[in-house]
Amino acid sequence: MAGSSGPISPREVAGAGRSVVLSDPFAALVALPDVAEACKVARDEIDALLWDRRTRGRTAELSMRSARLGARESAAIEGAEVPIDQVLAGAGVDSSPVGAVLGAALRVTVEVPHQVAAWRTAPLQALAALHLLAARDVLAVDDLGRPRSNDDADDPLHLGPAPSSSEATARLDALARVLTLQTEAPALVVAAIAHAEIMALRPFAWGSGLVARAAVRLVLADRSVDPGNLVSPEHGFRTMGRASYVAALRAYMSGTQTGMSEWLVWHAGAVGFSAAEARVALD
Repeated sequence: MAGSSGPISPREVAGAGRSVVLSDPFAALVALPDVAEACKVARDEIDALLWDRRTRGRTAELSMRSARLGARESAAIEGAEVPIDQVLAGAGVDSSPVGAVLGAALRVTVEVPHQVAAWRTAPLQALAALHLLAARDVLAVDDLGRPRSNDDADDPLHLGPAPSSSEATARLDALARVLTLQTEAPALVVAAIAHAEIMALRPFAWGSGLVARAAVRLVLADRSVDPGNLVSPEHGFRTMGRASYVAALRAYMSGTQTGMSEWLVWHAGAVGFSAAEARVALD
C-alpha cells in the first residue's frame, strides 16, 4: 500500500482474501502485531478524557484549545516553532515566515469541524477545502485545493522524493474510495492510514503535512471517537520528536507488514498520549 508501486487499493490495504477485502479493506491491519492493543489503549485514553466530569460545559473552550495547540504542534513539525503559551493565548500569527506557517496550521485545525460532514462522503472535497486555507498565502490561486501538476513537492521532513504527480493523484483517489467504505477496524487505524498515505504522497505542492495531520482529526470526529475535537493528535506527534515521526512514516512507506505495524502502533501511542495530556490540562 505504501510502497512505490501504488496506487493503494482495497486489496493492498487488507492484504487478505478477495471477499474480505471488498467487505472491510482495513480488517487485516488490526491483526498485525500489537495494533489492536495499541488502539485499545489509545481509545481508553480518549474515552477517559471525554467522560471526565471536568469537561462538562467546556466543549467549546476545550475544542478551541485543542485547535490552537494542534496548530502550534503541526507548525512546529514543519519547522516553525512558536512558544506554546503564546499560541494558546491566541497570539503568534504574524507576517514572519514562522508566524505565517502557524497561521496556515491554525486555519486548518479551526476548519476541521466544518468539514466532517463532507469527509464522510467526499474526502477529497474536505482535503481540498483544508488545503485552500493552508496554502492561500503561499501558492497561486490555481494550485489551491488541487493536487500538484508536477513533481515539485515541499519536503520539510526530508522524506525524500515524492511520487510523481500522476501517481500521487491516482493514489489519493484510491485513498478517498477506501475511506468511504464501511469497516469494523478501529477509527485509530483508519486515521493512521489517512495520515500516512497523504504524507507519503505529498499530493500538494505545499502544505501536505498540515492537511495530513488534520485528516486524523476528521476521521476521529466523523467516526464519533472524538466528535468535539478535544484531543490534539499533533501534540503527540510532535512530542514523540520529529526524528521518531519521520522514522515511523518511513516504516509505513516501506510497504512491509512490519513497517505498517510499526506505524500503526506508533500512531496510536501518540494519539493516546495526546488524550492523556489533555486530561492533565483540564486542571
